[in-house]
Amino acid sequence: MMTSWLEKRAHLTPNRIALYFGHDSWTFKELEKEVNEFAAKLSGFIHSSDPVAVLLPNHPDTVMVIHALQKLELPVLMLNSRLTRDEWNYQLSDSRAQLVVTDQWIESPLSAEMITVYDIRQSAPLDVTSWGHSDLCSIMYTSGTTGRPKGVMQSYDNHFASASASAFNIGLDTKDIWMCAVPLFHISGYSILMRSVIYGIGVRLYAKFDEAVIHNDLVSGKGTVLSVVTVMLQRLLEVKDAAYHPSFRCMLLGGGPAPESMVEQCHQLKIPVFQSYGMTETCSQFTTLSPDDAPFKIGSSGKPLFPGELKIIKESGEVAAHGDVGEIALNGPSVTSGYFNNRPATEKALQQGWLKTGDMGYLDQDGFLYVVDRRSDLIISGGENVYPAEIESVLMSHPAVREAGVAGKKDLDWGEVPVAFLVTNETCTEEELLRYCRERLAAYKTPKSIYFKDSLPRNAGGKLIRRFLKEEVNADNENC
Repeated sequence: MMTSWLEKRAHLTPNRIALYFGHDSWTFKELEKEVNEFAAKLSGFIHSSDPVAVLLPNHPDTVMVIHALQKLELPVLMLNSRLTRDEWNYQLSDSRAQLVVTDQWIESPLSAEMITVYDIRQSAPLDVTSWGHSDLCSIMYTSGTTGRPKGVMQSYDNHFASASASAFNIGLDTKDIWMCAVPLFHISGYSILMRSVIYGIGVRLYAKFDEAVIHNDLVSGKGTVLSVVTVMLQRLLEVKDAAYHPSFRCMLLGGGPAPESMVEQCHQLKIPVFQSYGMTETCSQFTTLSPDDAPFKIGSSGKPLFPGELKIIKESGEVAAHGDVGEIALNGPSVTSGYFNNRPATEKALQQGWLKTGDMGYLDQDGFLYVVDRRSDLIISGGENVYPAEIESVLMSHPAVREAGVAGKKDLDWGEVPVAFLVTNETCTEEELLRYCRERLAAYKTPKSIYFKDSLPRNAGGKLIRRFLKEEVNADNENC
């Protein structure tokens, strides 16, 4: 048994700032003191060793709850606040969680007992216990791109390995402040909290992403590392009117590779963008493309972080040659041991220690990974494989396009044909954009029609949910 990471960190660097939120801040010593008090009061509501669900926004209270549950040896089930009651209830039932910590009463009752942060603060303190390093740390349900969401088990060892690999990759400075405007219920946000106590660095937490606020903080030197997805980076570029502070050293980009035009713009503006590939099952980033390599490896997600391994598997089960597309498989200490209460899904995904991701990709001659698409998003048109990400990349290179999504529409002649959904910055016609695609794509890859939207569906991590686009366009087709 060992002390919690927060307790260890508070002992090592008690007076270093751990958390910033608005005008408030906490040192590691102050944070540990509040967490200890919170854990003592939370103890009175705990009746089993089952996971405890957390349904809270980006707020210091959420940080306190997460660390308090870790101190109590309880796995944390992070609930996505954007889901419906039925979706929450499924995850509560599947994970066997009996308790939900939230910030306000939910009108529709959930299948587990609900308590608010206020309830906990008003209760009497009890004795608390320490926890074991090898225990299950957190459970996060996948976004359910195929079928029911699965509860990814993340151990303390997984989180530690992920944090170590990240430090080996982007370096570490005791003066670092990691800016967190991504949701804490998502692995991108949760992993930042874990890195904070492991590294001994501060987290600047934001209630939500606001490009104007983030931009001002980048200019004034309030952060050195920032985690973003492509749409967040694009909005930051749209408001950028001054150089970032010299202390800012890393823009960690997830949620898919950046379009060539964005990479070039960041290069010209001297924004150090590290493009990454990772997932809930790997406790965040698993591969990274450095800013130095980005101009020469457009569309790549880089190479595996130390000591992770990656290979491309063909349908036959053999390892694919360089340049051949197959399923991406991952191996390493940050990879999950499986899905909670779901042996069939675990056995299907984890084979001989390798995680079969369901993502399609290839390695070039230099060993750089290129993620082509989700297997489930693949469009087969007249026997040809059409990858939505390739078409989206071309569309995103058009100056009028802000967001792009491509899905397959049922077609009597071709089986499926690609169609595009766009959010634009300025007025442009469908014909103009289709002509732009025809000049850059084979005929079978060119979208057959374009739908202009105010926004595109994304999951909590900012990744495009093409399944919703496919359902929408085919529902429209059936209703015609």
